[in-house]
Amino acid sequence: MKIIIGIAFLGILISLGAAGLFMLRRPDPEKPKNKSMVNALTLRIGLSVALFLMILLLWAFGYIEPTGIIPGQQ
Repeated sequence: MKIIIGIAFLGILISLGAAGLFMLRRPDPEKPKNKSMVNALTLRIGLSVALFLMILLLWAFGYIEPTGIIPGQQ
């Protein structure tokens, strides 16, 4: 399970980096805008929502459990 979550986080970071590169390498302002940055950000949002829903479903079905550690107490 940790591997799947790690791969999802890696995909989110890669798509965010790709969007940043597309933003920085914008060609001539006279040409129409490239939709690569929008597509990369859309992919990032989709991956983030999918990861959140997957974690919620895994918790609801009992595949993952909270650790029971209460923040601030020892």
